[in-house]
Amino acid sequence: RLATMRCISRPLPVRVACRKRLWVVGRILLQAGAETLGPAATIASMFSYRHSFHAGNHADVLKHSALVVVLRYLAAAKDTPLLLADTHAGTGLYRLDRADAQTSGEALEGVLPLWQQYGPGAEGQASAPEALAAYLHVLAERNASGELRKYPGSPFIAAALMRPQDQLRLFELHPTDSRLLDKNVAGLSNATQIEVVRNNGFTGLKALLPPASRRALVLIDPSYELKTDYAQVVACLQDAMQRFATGCYIVWYPVIPRQEAHQLPRRLKALAQQAGRSWLHATLSIGRGAQESGRDGLRASGIFVINPPFVLQERLKEALPVICRTLQRGAGHGWQLEGSP
Repeated sequence: RLATMRCISRPLPVRVACRKRLWVVGRILLQAGAETLGPAATIASMFSYRHSFHAGNHADVLKHSALVVVLRYLAAAKDTPLLLADTHAGTGLYRLDRADAQTSGEALEGVLPLWQQYGPGAEGQASAPEALAAYLHVLAERNASGELRKYPGSPFIAAALMRPQDQLRLFELHPTDSRLLDKNVAGLSNATQIEVVRNNGFTGLKALLPPASRRALVLIDPSYELKTDYAQVVACLQDAMQRFATGCYIVWYPVIPRQEAHQLPRRLKALAQQAGRSWLHATLSIGRGAQESGRDGLRASGIFVINPPFVLQERLKEALPVICRTLQRGAGHGWQLEGSP
């Protein structure tokens, strides 16, 4: 118990392990373990994660670079309306110049070095791979001054790239984040095309599939603070594939020393193969942090895409080496990319 309390009192910028918590009770219940403390711990764990501490980190770079490629392709491929859904939306927009992001410093090892080297007016802007350039362009539209202060999360990236005929559904269960998301979305010019739903995205997604237009892009990216999140991702995707097998599904996950994390991409690959659908799997690791920095945190994450656009693999193959080279910290850095034949 004493060791647990020491861990809680020294939060680290890690998406899954010890990190800053909104409520002290959430910290204590989570560290003690939802498995032993029951439903109350589960609720506290669900509400303890705040992405504002992690916005713009290397995991966001991987996830959002891929998201931009997929969205741009789907928007250009057909005029047919597209349903966009985010199962764990967060607040939609984050400030990198405020306390949460500056306390963790994760953007300093994520989007900020890329912005400085390849962003608007930077020396390397012209040489940026297409996926990276498109991603940074979306960020630039939110930061007209040229200084990266506002970071658009997945909801705002989707809103920036959707067309007038498209619809966006955002699920967020956290009471504070859902209110902030609703407020942030209300300020968008295309807010009438967007619906914020305060519900568990794992279950809420069922009512959306199949869409009337028969075209959909679904992003599934829970915090994975609970071990049960991994199984819920698989169950959610399995149900979604039964309802709408031809949709494009993007799953983000952390690469951490946990059995469920190692098993997840294998389970998703098996699911795609059983359904006879194409797939793509990409990981990015920035490696071990310097000991003297006192900052290590999440070192790697991955995305698994079912029914990816054919351009995604080539775009990531061009971008990941550049992103990894720019963000690498130490031992263990690297990237991997594989896809169905």
